[in-house]
Amino acid sequence: MRDDRLVFAQLTDFLSWSEFARCVKRYHRGRSTKALTHWAQLLCMLFAQLTFRRSLRDVVTCLRSQSGKLYRAGFRAAVARSTLSDANEARDYRIFRDYALHLIEQAKLLFASDEIGLDVKVDGTVYAVDATTVDLCLSLFHWAPATKGRAGVKMHTVLDLRGTIPSVIDITGSRSPDAAFLDRIPLEAGSIYIMDRGYSHAARLIRVTRCGAFFVVRTFADLHYAVVQETPIEVTSNIVSDQHVLLTGRYTKVGYPMVLRRVCVFDQGNDKTIILLTNLFDASGSQVAELYKARWRIELFFKCIKQHLRITSFMGTSENAVQIQVWTAISAYVLMAIVKKRLNCEASLHEMLQVISVTLFETTPLRDLFTDLADPAPESDRQQIPLFEKLTGH
Repeated sequence: MRDDRLVFAQLTDFLSWSEFARCVKRYHRGRSTKALTHWAQLLCMLFAQLTFRRSLRDVVTCLRSQSGKLYRAGFRAAVARSTLSDANEARDYRIFRDYALHLIEQAKLLFASDEIGLDVKVDGTVYAVDATTVDLCLSLFHWAPATKGRAGVKMHTVLDLRGTIPSVIDITGSRSPDAAFLDRIPLEAGSIYIMDRGYSHAARLIRVTRCGAFFVVRTFADLHYAVVQETPIEVTSNIVSDQHVLLTGRYTKVGYPMVLRRVCVFDQGNDKTIILLTNLFDASGSQVAELYKARWRIELFFKCIKQHLRITSFMGTSENAVQIQVWTAISAYVLMAIVKKRLNCEASLHEMLQVISVTLFETTPLRDLFTDLADPAPESDRQQIPLFEKLTGH
């Protein structure tokens, strides 16, 4: 890679133009305008994400300030705000969705051999399942279903814990229940799905078991059940009880008629007991608790997407424009994960995004750009989220 290439051009070298062209051909029936091609639209939206721009005017102003470098960055013509706005309103968001999914598949292959960092033997993949809601202004985004007078969209996510790469993403209205997302997940036999209380739905969890997969889900304290077997527990562990149970509730006993495992874990940090249900019988109670503890990684993923990329302030008010912005935010996140893996960077994605935001039009080689970021963070920054603590803001 030549030293005189702009950082932005070096990043886009990791993107496949031919694959993007196939996505365009799949959904675009007309001719692409020379004023702003689909590829240029993608570059504009990636620039907006990587530099934390808050509006289309902001994007265009910053690009014009670098007019002498735009051609070297991959832009073949100047970008007008009205042209970019019209493109986001009119062009099918599925182009950008499919391309984001293509990048996700690339990233999954790159991280396939990574360790998940858990003391649990797993034949398949460990996934965390959750959803985050992005609030919208009801007066502007009238198409978004309102919940308690607040409009919003919900991003349902299945996160591969190897590399914290989103494996499945589904964007719905905020009224869509979390548990319904389980119906749309392509389940993998041998894999483990870690979920919070919103997914404690007996009739849907049975599908996970019948597919040969496993789950660990936090459940409610008032769940009705009958104890089939008590498992001895270690006195020194934080496991309060470990039982094999049958559900006896009016609907739960019909929805899940098989034996389950009920593990109660005492969370010292929050001084409360967490109740977990699982169909994983080979692991110890402590390993089940450790699996659930790993669910906090999807909270950090949502926090990164919301705080370091642009999905909380929108550059268009139509559903199509919002979808394009969300999918390009995901593309930016996954692109940085691909760069991190291929360059063997020790820096975190957060650090890489911070550096990229102020160096896109410099000519420093990417490897050199991230070399000095591997220093250990201060102890206060490295403090891990307490066990089972819920992050605010999602």
